[in-house]
Amino acid sequence: MGSNSSRISDLPKNEYLKKLSGTESVSENDPFWNQLLSFSFPAPTSSSELKLLEEATISVCKALVENNPRTGNLGALIKVFLSRTKELKLSAECQNHIFIWQTHNALFIICCLLKVFICEMSDEELQLQFTYEEKSPGSFGSDSEDLLEELLCCLMQLITDIPLLDITYEISVEAISTMVVFLSCQLFHKEILRQSISHKYLMQGPCLPYTSKLVKTLLYNFIRQEKPPPPGAHIYPQQSDGGGLLYGLASGVATGLWTVFTLGGVGSKAAASPELSSPLANQSLLLLLVLANLTDAPDAPNPYRQAIMSFKNTQDSSPFPSSIPHAFQINFNSLYTALCEQQTSDQATLLLYTLLHQNSNVRTYMLARTDMENLVLPILEILYHVEERNSHHVYMALIILLILTEDDGFNRSIHEVILKNITWYSERVLTEISLGSLLILVVIRTIQYNMTRTRDKYLHTNCLAALANMSAQFRSLHQYAAQRIISYTCRHLRRYVYVLDKLYFPHSHCSTLQHCFSALSENGEELLSLTCSHILRSYASSLFSLLSKKHNKVLEQATQSLRGSLSSDDVPLPDYAQDLNVIEEVIRMMLEIINSCLTNSLHHNPNLVYALLYKRDLFEQFRTHPSFQDIMQNIDLVITFFSSRLLQAGAELSVERVLEIIKQGVVALPKDRLKHVSQFRFFLMFSHQSTEVKHIWQNITEAMCPQCIIKRCVRAACLVTGRLSLII
Repeated sequence: MGSNSSRISDLPKNEYLKKLSGTESVSENDPFWNQLLSFSFPAPTSSSELKLLEEATISVCKALVENNPRTGNLGALIKVFLSRTKELKLSAECQNHIFIWQTHNALFIICCLLKVFICEMSDEELQLQFTYEEKSPGSFGSDSEDLLEELLCCLMQLITDIPLLDITYEISVEAISTMVVFLSCQLFHKEILRQSISHKYLMQGPCLPYTSKLVKTLLYNFIRQEKPPPPGAHIYPQQSDGGGLLYGLASGVATGLWTVFTLGGVGSKAAASPELSSPLANQSLLLLLVLANLTDAPDAPNPYRQAIMSFKNTQDSSPFPSSIPHAFQINFNSLYTALCEQQTSDQATLLLYTLLHQNSNVRTYMLARTDMENLVLPILEILYHVEERNSHHVYMALIILLILTEDDGFNRSIHEVILKNITWYSERVLTEISLGSLLILVVIRTIQYNMTRTRDKYLHTNCLAALANMSAQFRSLHQYAAQRIISYTCRHLRRYVYVLDKLYFPHSHCSTLQHCFSALSENGEELLSLTCSHILRSYASSLFSLLSKKHNKVLEQATQSLRGSLSSDDVPLPDYAQDLNVIEEVIRMMLEIINSCLTNSLHHNPNLVYALLYKRDLFEQFRTHPSFQDIMQNIDLVITFFSSRLLQAGAELSVERVLEIIKQGVVALPKDRLKHVSQFRFFLMFSHQSTEVKHIWQNITEAMCPQCIIKRCVRAACLVTGRLSLII
């Protein structure tokens, strides 16, 4: 490095770096620093180039680790940076490009060294590198200084106080990236850190007063999505389209942290890295998420989480309660717009999830919006393209829907929003459909994908919970949405009979039924419904009669088999039988959803009644099933009532005529004939206790292991986001 342009391959032989890492102490007043900091070279633009940079500087870093406790050169470099930042604001106003350029380079070197130190050292060893014991006369003061704490406070001041101009854009990005690198120390510990170096400096002392200002600045950086300045406006020769060299270096650490927090990509298709339009917004969002997910200190809660939980809208003039620390105000309209526009980003989806469940002010504001489709449609598109998304992105999108469906007002309003020409939905041309019906179609499609591919219990349970929350407010369901609800239920009813047949009649000639299920397409369309209905009539009576005697024992054995707790005398159930619990759970939930809709909004949903009547033969076989008798009462009543009215109307009725009869019948059906069903509601019960946080960090190693499976990843994510609670 130095006044001449450098190449990465030249770094090991660079005389200035050798002096920095050597055995000779360099005073912070030495002209050497001006020479060291006058460098520029092209930034790495790929992982291979980043690896070259690390390999080229490894000898320098090792030498500095060995010599720095005696020379204090790292401390001197930090003091040079600290002294320069005091004049940074004035330099920005005066357009002092050279001064800002050298300050930027100083921070770049500090971040590179900090990254290596954190990877290789414990907290105690790291602090030793920032403490110079053998002071030369006159070079340092006699008082002990905590340079690491001063550095962090300085970075916070730089992020929050320095105006964002073309010449300060790069140093702002790199200040944020340096803080992300500092916080990455948790990556190298298996146990939860509650007394780490991060807690020591960021949750108390001089850094604490900057909490609300830092969180507010990071949020506004995300909202504004400021693009990097054009090449001619840089303080030094343009290095890459994606930001400065430090951005390229630190983004690897930041991306790793994001992967950890969201348990991303394990066993799933890696998301393509989009070209970042705003490195500042991206790094700000990463830092914000890392700060929000710090564990509470032993003697104090996480102040950054408190700030995220309590900030209010700028239009809210009510005073903050004295009990709420670190409170501030922000423009909710701008925040909402940014969140709607950025949902293609995994990080933005996690931020939306975080705000919805932690900040009641944000949640209330969003649920009151009259343009909820701007937020819901991007979330649905994430779920629709599940094959192309990382598992964590899909899971967070689903949890967001589940949080939204906890609100009855949301469940009603989405059926009033009419959408036209949904181009990304390719299964069927949807020229006009309500937002609520589209949500139902996408969630059912996600369940089907999960049941046929990933087969994760938690994912389909949360999907069904979202549908259950909505069911009492189903309104004017699109005919295709009504058809998919019924056909998906029928698919599992048939699958259920098939499994029971193989359990109780293993030697029966049921090849036709087996062929039926092998011929089902992935999207769940029933291809051989007539054959299945015939077989059902043949077997249902004997199956369900036997089932009433053995059902509980079979389910218990299936559960034990899944848990691997069968005794030596028990014969393990075959693979197909181990799905019995899951199939029955799905059937019961779908019947509950249909039952809730018929009980609470029958007159609003003639298309659902039409679809139910079309498949009535299959539903009629389950009226005597011991597990479903209670739910089937209302469904059976509706089928019987409307079937009799259709029979009275004669044969060969058109679709329009059938719907007309259904609408007339809805008015004629006495409401007291339907058994009252208590409205059930699923809520997520959130927690930030050690168990949940521990599961995040215990998956660090797994997140880097390609042999890991999605199921483990998603289950851990479920522990992080909360557990389902059924409220009746």
